[in-house]
Amino acid sequence: MRLTSLYDALTERRKHGHKSLAVLLDPDNLDEASCQHIIQLSTQHVVDYFFVGGSLVMTSHQAALIRLLKSRSAVPVLLFPSHSLHLDSQADGILLLSLISGRNPDFLIGQHVVAAPLLRQSNLEILPTGYMLVDTGRQTTASYMSGTTPLPHDKPTIAACTAMAGEMLGLRLMYLDGGSGAQHPVSPAMIQAVRQAVETPIIVGGGINTVEKAHSALSAGADVVVIGNQIEKDPNFLGQVSKAVQRFNQVSVA
Repeated sequence: MRLTSLYDALTERRKHGHKSLAVLLDPDNLDEASCQHIIQLSTQHVVDYFFVGGSLVMTSHQAALIRLLKSRSAVPVLLFPSHSLHLDSQADGILLLSLISGRNPDFLIGQHVVAAPLLRQSNLEILPTGYMLVDTGRQTTASYMSGTTPLPHDKPTIAACTAMAGEMLGLRLMYLDGGSGAQHPVSPAMIQAVRQAVETPIIVGGGINTVEKAHSALSAGADVVVIGNQIEKDPNFLGQVSKAVQRFNQVSVA
């Protein structure tokens, strides 16, 4: 296993108030041409992380995507797995997700037990992550596949206490996610409540399909914003959000 260089870099950025942009790539939704375009855009605009994964990943598609990313880009690649089958040692690290918003033991610890020997043998950097699905107006693939009920969107206190418990259990990142196809993003009130409850870096994704929504998440306390579906529809959205994150960082430094 790698030393925690990615984690150290992220916590250092948080310490100085610097925000990050992650691009979530679903291997089942991208062909080589669209992936090449996104890689090209990432050389023109600042992207801090590629997250690779989805709820229904064909393993061969994922391996080919990661191979392409590693050969054409210097941006760190982190696995965003929904199953123990979705492991690939070509990546730089893995968000080892524990679905703490749900009560399905398979996604709290079960899949992790199966994956542990393979992860121990790999050179992947392990990033233990408290994963919290949030109700965003419709059932998402993640909630359906995990068989769990998302956190109520208007109950930030529940999210804060869930994150607090995850931090006490030793999880080192918190990920608030509306899920793929979210109708609206995680609310600023919920992000702010979690920010006040924990010291860990906070990742926020799902439903961020405008620059304004990205800025709201950052202002509320997100350390990393994740965009995915929207750049599949409009790849140029990547550049717009990247510029917004950089402007936010310039203001915070000043």
